[in-house]
Amino acid sequence: MNVTYKIPQSVLVVIYTKELDVLLIERADRPGFWQSVTGSRDSLSEPLEQTAVREVFEETGIRIVTTEPHPERHEVSFDCLCDWKTENVFEIFSVWRHRFAPGVTENTEHVYGLLVPEKFPVVLAPKEHLNAVWLPYREAAAKCFSYTNRDAILQLPDRSGCHG
Repeated sequence: MNVTYKIPQSVLVVIYTKELDVLLIERADRPGFWQSVTGSRDSLSEPLEQTAVREVFEETGIRIVTTEPHPERHEVSFDCLCDWKTENVFEIFSVWRHRFAPGVTENTEHVYGLLVPEKFPVVLAPKEHLNAVWLPYREAAAKCFSYTNRDAILQLPDRSGCHG
């Protein structure tokens, strides 16, 4: 049996509007656990920006494009994805540790922001998420189960803008 383990390098993408409303999604495997978009690299060679683009689309249906975006199709310009140059190293919750190779206990998370032009309706992956909600950033931060997610959201007033 060939087991594929998750790579302990992930992205956290805070999706927000210029009014600082933040999109949160509720985990299907842990109802009541709300978060921004998160996900691990598919391979060590996958650039982190590509991981962010892929995860945003997989988890919300929002497409980040390098061509002229069409908001009516829930497209956002790649220029609105901003690497916040923040890395969080944290202990992997024991409930999820089985997804990683034996002995792996820490994950390195790279934080990004994605400014969207409006509160897009989202298309959830039903096996991953149950619900989505847009909230003012302070309420969103308070609802997150992850301290790194909460801390990132609370930085929004200082980080907002495509090139923040």
